[in-house]
Amino acid sequence: MGAELANDLLLAAVLFWLIAALFGLTGLAAFGRAALGLGAAAGIAASFLGIPFGTDSISLPFSFVGFPIRFVMAPEALWLFGFGLVPALLAALNGTPASQGAGGWVFGVAASLLGALGVFGLQQGAFFLLSWELMSLGGAVMLLSERFSPASGSPVLFMLGLLEVGAVALLLGVLVLATRSHALDFLDFALAAPLLPGWLRFIVSALLLVGFGAKLGLLPFYEWFPGAYTSGSGASGTVLSGVVLNAAFFGLSHALLGWLPGATGPASVGVGLLVVTAGTLSAVLAVLYAFQAEDWRALLAFSSAENAAIAVVMLGAALLFRTESEGDLAGLAWTVALLHLAGHSLAKGGLFLAADGAARASGTYAIRHANLTRRASWIFGVGALFCAMSLAAMPPQAGFVSEWFVFQTVFQGFHLTGLAPRLALALAGAGLALTAAVAFATFVKLFGIGILGQGNHARATVPRPIAASTFLLGVCVLALAVGMPAWLPALNWATLAEFASPAASTMHDGLLLVPLTATFAFISPSMLIIAGPLLSLIPIAVLLLTRGFAAHRVPVWYGGLAQDPAAAATTSLTFSNALRTFLSFVYRPIEETERETRARRYFITRLEFTHNVAPVFGPLLFAPIERIVVFLAQKLRALQSGNLNFYLALIGLLLIIILVLTLL
Repeated sequence: MGAELANDLLLAAVLFWLIAALFGLTGLAAFGRAALGLGAAAGIAASFLGIPFGTDSISLPFSFVGFPIRFVMAPEALWLFGFGLVPALLAALNGTPASQGAGGWVFGVAASLLGALGVFGLQQGAFFLLSWELMSLGGAVMLLSERFSPASGSPVLFMLGLLEVGAVALLLGVLVLATRSHALDFLDFALAAPLLPGWLRFIVSALLLVGFGAKLGLLPFYEWFPGAYTSGSGASGTVLSGVVLNAAFFGLSHALLGWLPGATGPASVGVGLLVVTAGTLSAVLAVLYAFQAEDWRALLAFSSAENAAIAVVMLGAALLFRTESEGDLAGLAWTVALLHLAGHSLAKGGLFLAADGAARASGTYAIRHANLTRRASWIFGVGALFCAMSLAAMPPQAGFVSEWFVFQTVFQGFHLTGLAPRLALALAGAGLALTAAVAFATFVKLFGIGILGQGNHARATVPRPIAASTFLLGVCVLALAVGMPAWLPALNWATLAEFASPAASTMHDGLLLVPLTATFAFISPSMLIIAGPLLSLIPIAVLLLTRGFAAHRVPVWYGGLAQDPAAAATTSLTFSNALRTFLSFVYRPIEETERETRARRYFITRLEFTHNVAPVFGPLLFAPIERIVVFLAQKLRALQSGNLNFYLALIGLLLIIILVLTLL
């Protein structure tokens, strides 16, 4: 009954999103946002009704070259889809803060959500790829319609270019599997995969990693994230870092585990090592650049790539454990990835909406002292605090729970027999430890300066709907962590189907969270939420007992100058400059100072200081490719000469080539 109702609700979501797209095209943005919200609500209800067993498989009322097209949502698909839709629902209701293009934004969101639903549920290669492209197109329309800057087209085009590189790799991988299976259904892929030679299996896996990694932000693709995200609003970032990112991870997981089912041998171990290595390096580089970002959206964009990379590391660990028939450990690693992305969707959505609130209050997305604690109700600060704590992996939030599980999983590498897998998980643990430390500093910077910073940059207040949305998502993050013992059984059927192991049910012992066994390690956010307020009674008691003692207050020493807290405040640059200097070989910082003078250059009328960090892959990889493309375009301009005789000669040459090939 629940599975049937879930399918009906998913159909309702599709209809609402189609209506929203129509409203967006006709310029009725308010009605479109309402339809988006109704569709998201239906999708959330379907997701939580369909878990833990998934939806029933249904055949769509049309076929592809005679082959039926199936649609089914697995439990893990419903999990990622549902948690991704929660912030998307609030983003749709709040809308974009852009002064124009609201209709186009609604259309883009609707297209992204429809494409994501297809990625989660369609079981046929051709329509899966169409859904993948629809999701990319929707994201581009969403960002371009907001027009936050005249140059927004360039970063969005860069995004589409890299996504198309991934799409081509994905297409090649699907074509290889379709050729071997003589079909496009994913079940046929799974049946034909064991017949693939080891070297071909590795190549297909690498193609799939590139294809899905382009949207997940694995290196080098994470470099499109800051430019594209800063071309749009926080509401757009909420959709991209939530349901779209979750869909990309589901596609990668489903491809590596479902299209290419379990196998042993060097090739399978090589795939696991490749995935773990790519995820670890991506997480480290992404968080290092997130720490240097001075724009809310850029920082959160890099953080999205970092968190996606952590989930990819867990997927790689699951592949390594599977090659040695460690089903329980493989299920543990895979379940941790799902938990991590669920918490990330909620927390990142809350901070992206908080970014819109900060921009509406101060007129800019720059991380600066805007005194937002006085420009918004207290619920805004509490919600943003909970979300930032989660992304900084602070207890008792969901991010702390998932990252604790991440480290407990990589510590289990001693169960592996091969030296390379054990070493890979050990190094991954070291890399993720660095990632966690820098992520903590990153969100201390974001919240400490962007929310708590005392200054006069804000000119308006944070809108109440945004404050309420941020608070709601912050509470959801806490509820996910505290209620984890109740959430985990929802994934038990998924781990049973994927790894023949009830790993999810053995990840808790009553209110304790454990990595399969309580004898290894345990935590309990459910108990922390009770113990925390009780422990707070101690400092409260100390304050009450010392109430009669007079406090001696003295002013802060400003070097003999008049006190100016705004001038002495820590800025985003000064907070992160020490690490930038220490890791200058990674960042390659750029600093420029421009002076305007008068009266023979004795008097400076304007001094402009700019600084930035250089991308790693831009000058080394993308710039040479761009030069090659421009060179080829210049050489091939003769094809657009407009000379009719030249075109007729080309057609004649083509006919001769076809005739020769036919005769052969």
